[in-house]
Amino acid sequence: MNNPIKVLLVDDHAIVRNGIIAILEEFPEIEIVGQVSNGSEAIDYLQNHEAPKIIITDLKMPIMGGLDLISNVKTSFQHINVIVLSGIDELQEILMCFEAGASAYLLKNVSVYEIVFAINQAAIGYQHLSTGIALKLLGENGFNKNFKPDLSNLNITKREIEILYLIADGYTNSEIAEKLFTSKRTIEGYRQNLLDKTGKKNTASLINYVVRNGIID
Repeated sequence: MNNPIKVLLVDDHAIVRNGIIAILEEFPEIEIVGQVSNGSEAIDYLQNHEAPKIIITDLKMPIMGGLDLISNVKTSFQHINVIVLSGIDELQEILMCFEAGASAYLLKNVSVYEIVFAINQAAIGYQHLSTGIALKLLGENGFNKNFKPDLSNLNITKREIEILYLIADGYTNSEIAEKLFTSKRTIEGYRQNLLDKTGKKNTASLINYVVRNGIID
């Protein structure tokens, strides 16, 4: 087995940290190496311990919040990827986090499978935006339902269209695999193929692209 992805948790509520630890314990590919209550403590941890691969941080915290933490990490610990796990779904806050260098932005009501997916994506250099936020943004901005593109160059199959609809509905890889009676690894392969075919780097961009271009409605 490959070495687990080492994760540092940053949240000012111990009950939240303990809850994340409890649900991620079921996934042997992820190891929680530490937990702290704000960005300042996170920086202290990084200066005195072996650096994790991933930081999962809340946004609003005393002393140093998540946005300042992202900026500090990207200045001094560039190899660490930061995932924001927050209850805030305001576009301006989300954009500021990505501009500061965040690898993912998740809402606190996401499933554990989306958290695990985001961790794995961030660990290999991809970005991820919570599917719920992406769909909300699409609903607010609208799209051209009448436009039907030429898909011949993309070579998107009927099976991939089926999977795109399930992704857009917020289903995780595991849930899609169960619905389609196949393996999680197969669905992960389909998802990566779709990212490659459309030239997108994360699920949010993929869904935005296929909806705006009328590939799914």
